[in-house]
Amino acid sequence: MSELPRVMIHADESCLGNQFQHRANPGGAAGLVEFWKDGTWIRRDFWVSEPDTTNNRMALRSAIEALGFLRRPCHVRFVSDSQYLVKGASEWIYGWKRRGWKRKAGPIENLELWQRLDRVMARHRVSWEWVRGHAGHPKNEYANHLAVRSAKDLGSSGGLVDSGFQEWLDEEREARGRYLEYREYLPPEE
Repeated sequence: MSELPRVMIHADESCLGNQFQHRANPGGAAGLVEFWKDGTWIRRDFWVSEPDTTNNRMALRSAIEALGFLRRPCHVRFVSDSQYLVKGASEWIYGWKRRGWKRKAGPIENLELWQRLDRVMARHRVSWEWVRGHAGHPKNEYANHLAVRSAKDLGSSGGLVDSGFQEWLDEEREARGRYLEYREYLPPEE
């Protein structure tokens, strides 16, 4: 079997108004999908939204959407600041499946989304990585920017679209003096 294409996904979620009860909390999920081709990084963005949701639902949606957009099986490094998503997808899901989609402490929150994630994960080799949110990681901050924007305007990219990461990064550097030390890197040697 030939080596699977390598893809890196940085995703984030946003849910606006979590502090309010008895009103809709719009949310967004978004990400930056990148792969190395012909000596350069190819980048694509995506975002989706829901009019009334939770952070956990949107974290799951970020993974379901991103993995679902990949047209063929890939080796994916998925980076998120959601411990719920990272631990759930790399640890908890296997026990739930063995027990017939049940857990010891009661019903599984967002069961239908976990089952959808399980189906799209099955096509790929996914390694899950947690990063601390809002800690200055430019690709996580960019995914957050897309997710918040999506939650505010209840928009959707309709699939993978050309990325605005480089323009966003240039603007952050110029206008705010952020990420000046950030440097691109080459993919690891196989």
